[in-house]
Amino acid sequence: MSKVQIERKLRTVSTQLRSLRDELQVSDEQLRQLADEADDARLRALVSETPLAEKEHRKASRHLERMRKHRGQITAKIVSLDAEQDALLDRLSASS
Repeated sequence: MSKVQIERKLRTVSTQLRSLRDELQVSDEQLRQLADEADDARLRALVSETPLAEKEHRKASRHLERMRKHRGQITAKIVSLDAEQDALLDRLSASS
């Protein structure tokens, strides 16, 4: 791979990383909100002991778990792109 191709790929990876880090920040905020909602639903289910409250608690808990999974996927992509960026930087410095 030529130096120009490596630099182009580095720019692409850098843009993707920036976008994913922004998405991670949004996901963290949503995760905090969903955790609060799930905790509130859990307390309501404990206090009221109604089927509807329990259903709402399960729904909030599932939503929270989906968001945790999504956040984990974003984090995995960031780790992968960081490694790719490091490898590209190594190749760039070796070609100079």
